[in-house]
Amino acid sequence: MCGRFALFASAESLGEYFDLDEIPLAIRPLLTPRYNVAPGQAVAVIRSAADVRRKLDMLRWGFVPYWAKDRSIGRRLINARAETLAVKPAFRDAATRRRCLIAASGFYEWAKSASGAKQPFFVSRRDSELLAFAGLWERWCGAGEPMLETCVIVTTEANSALAGIHERMPVVLGVEDQSRWLDPATSVESCLRFVRTSADFRAWPVGAGVNDPRYDAPSLIEAQTQSS
Repeated sequence: MCGRFALFASAESLGEYFDLDEIPLAIRPLLTPRYNVAPGQAVAVIRSAADVRRKLDMLRWGFVPYWAKDRSIGRRLINARAETLAVKPAFRDAATRRRCLIAASGFYEWAKSASGAKQPFFVSRRDSELLAFAGLWERWCGAGEPMLETCVIVTTEANSALAGIHERMPVVLGVEDQSRWLDPATSVESCLRFVRTSADFRAWPVGAGVNDPRYDAPSLIEAQTQSS
């Protein structure tokens, strides 16, 4: 699973990489460097829109299906397995109609050390390019509550570079696949054919500070001596 990630790219870098027409002025102040993005927080999401080709918004991480009785279910739905998107009631409709890209600079995974403790690793592309997680989004309107837009990260089996750390990882879409993922005309079945990521990753052990969602600093991604 993916329980933490980072996004510390500039608004200009996001606009260029994701081929955005513009980034709204209201959103720019929210795009401060973040090194410990946790569930329940607002994350940068790219969606197709009627008035522009692609639009960047801030959505809450933690998926709340439109039919949910209350928003608390979002605490549990932070990842969606690619293998079951088409059949899981929580994600089935969004997988067909409401796909998105979630912007990241890297993500964290935890491996069990010889002592049984969990060692966090930070994972990024070897070329330091941005990552585009495959995601789904949803709009929820509870009785007497303000409208809420949420998202979930789609995960798949870890590739060979990361399998020794954790068995799952986010689906990372290359530039050539991002438009297909966003296009609702592309069937879920077609999308699932390219969910296995081929990005060239690097990973290194980091300190336990990432376990505390209240802590957010560049030092979180600094290499540490791995626990034995």
